[in-house]
Amino acid sequence: MSRTPRAKSAKPAVPKPRPARREPEKPERPRQQRRRDASERDDSDRMFVNALARGLEILRVFDPSDGALGNQEIARRTGIPKPTVSRLAYTLTKLGYLIFFPDTRRYQLGPAGLSLGYAILNRLRIRTIARPLMQQLSDEVGASVAIGMRDRLEMLYIAYTHSNSSLTLRLEVGTRIPMALTAMGRAFLGGLPAEERDYLMQNLARHYPQEWPRLGARIKAAVEEMRAAGFCLVAGEWQRDVNAIATTIRMRDEIYGISCGAPAYFLREKPLREEVAPRFLEAVGAIENRLLLEAAGQ
Repeated sequence: MSRTPRAKSAKPAVPKPRPARREPEKPERPRQQRRRDASERDDSDRMFVNALARGLEILRVFDPSDGALGNQEIARRTGIPKPTVSRLAYTLTKLGYLIFFPDTRRYQLGPAGLSLGYAILNRLRIRTIARPLMQQLSDEVGASVAIGMRDRLEMLYIAYTHSNSSLTLRLEVGTRIPMALTAMGRAFLGGLPAEERDYLMQNLARHYPQEWPRLGARIKAAVEEMRAAGFCLVAGEWQRDVNAIATTIRMRDEIYGISCGAPAYFLREKPLREEVAPRFLEAVGAIENRLLLEAAGQ
C-alpha cells in the first residue's frame, strides 16, 4: 500500500546569506568600548573558542526592553564587525536561537534562546521563596524590590516586585544594571570576600578609566557603609531621579544583591535611610531565614 507523503512543515524565515567577500574584515573596536564588558575573556587560553564566544555575545545584547535589533545595532553593542554579526546571526537563526523578520531585516530572541533563561530561573529557588516577602515590602513602602545576581560587570534581575502605586519603578526580570553605579551592585561588591572584590574592582577600573577616581571612591564608601549599617544607599547616580538602598542575601556559597528603590521625589534619602531601611533589613532577614529552613528540609 502506498503511503501518503507527509506535508512539509513551514520553516522559520532565515536571511539569505550574501556572497562572501574576499577583502579582510575591519579590525574590532577596542574591547573597553563595548557595551557588554568582556573582561573575563582570556585570549591566551587555547581552549577558548572565539566563534562560540561571539555568538553568545550576540544573544546577550537582547534586553527585555528591546524590540527587534538589526545587524548594525548588534555590531554597535558588541563591538563585533558587522559582516561577522551577519554570519553569526544567520547561524543562530537556523538553530532557533534568533527569529529573523525579513521585512525589517531585524532579529529577536527565539524559543531556543528563551529556553536557556527559563531553565536557569526555574532552578533558582530563591525567587519562589523571596517573592511573597518582596511583594509585601513593596506594598508597605510603595517601592520596587529586586534581587539580582552578577553577570560580568553588571547585575541581572532574577526577581522583581513593585507596588500598585503609579510612582513605582517598573522594570522586569532579565534587566541588567551596572554594578559600579547602582546600590545593588555596590552592595554586592561589599558582600564579597576581599580577593573577589579586588578582582572585580580592577576590571571595573579598566571599564571606567576616566570616571574611576570618582566611582572607585564611591564604591569604597558604599563598602564601608555596608559594614557599618548593613546596607548602602545610592541617590541619583544610575538614574538621576531614583534613590535606592541595597544589601546582600547569602544562600549557601552564593551571594545575591537585593535592593529597594523609588523615584527620588517620592522617597527621599532621609526617610529611605531612617524609615524604609529598618523594614528592608527585616524583610531580608526573613528571606534568609526561609532559605535556611528550605536548605535544612523543614
